[in-house]
Amino acid sequence: AVFYSISNTQRGLAGVSFGNFLIKQVVELLRAEWPELRDFVTLSPVPGFARWLDAARKDSDSVLPEQLRQALDASDPAPEAAILSAAALYFLRARDARSRVVDPVARFHLGNGASLQRLNPGGDLSANGLGQSHGLMVNYRYTPADIERNHEAFAERGEVVASDAVRKALPARA
Repeated sequence: AVFYSISNTQRGLAGVSFGNFLIKQVVELLRAEWPELRDFVTLSPVPGFARWLDAARKDSDSVLPEQLRQALDASDPAPEAAILSAAALYFLRARDARSRVVDPVARFHLGNGASLQRLNPGGDLSANGLGQSHGLMVNYRYTPADIERNHEAFAERGEVVASDAVRKALPARA
């Protein structure tokens, strides 16, 4: 089952965190109706990735290794492999001034017990998607048996639980 874009659309609900409740409720409803369902993932935007990547490319102290910076600068648009490596760094290594995962959508899903499952280049080729994330979208996976453990790893240690595929996208020197 794939969930697309859970958001607080009403201005009066801004800042109210009820996504965790919604996700868990929908998972349970779907499991009741279709007990054979085992995988629950989101298709989620990465709204700050392009802005972060632009800043990281200019900052010699960023988490971007020089070889990746050169690959990103070599062509426009950047090669898919370079975008995937930069995205893995963005989710797994980049932190804000408060030592939090940079991406707010990632903080939401990881804080609710999801794992980062897949990086999807070309997932949003709209003008907005290309401008905000170079077209990147991601899947967060909600595995009912792992939700509590994933939440604790993120909340207590800041650990991003991610698939092997996401981890393999990290550049060699990251």
